[in-house]
Amino acid sequence: MEITEDDHALSRPQRRLLRRIYNGRTVPVVVDGVPFLTFRQASQYLQSLSPDARDAAYAAMKEQGRDARSEAVITPPPA
Repeated sequence: MEITEDDHALSRPQRRLLRRIYNGRTVPVVVDGVPFLTFRQASQYLQSLSPDARDAAYAAMKEQGRDARSEAVITPPPA
């Protein structure tokens, strides 16, 4: 089976979500034992995987990004 360039490209919605997840991140997202702190690192890793492995890793990143948003505590400014 030959892998084409399109097989390695992330879709536009995937890129947008990854950018939101990794924007200003100070705690890395860990997938397959590898920590990712930036969009570029995550994107390069995902593009190096087979399509099935990429989908699983992307889902793990998405889940960790969702967990981080739900745990974020917004404190009001002091009065």
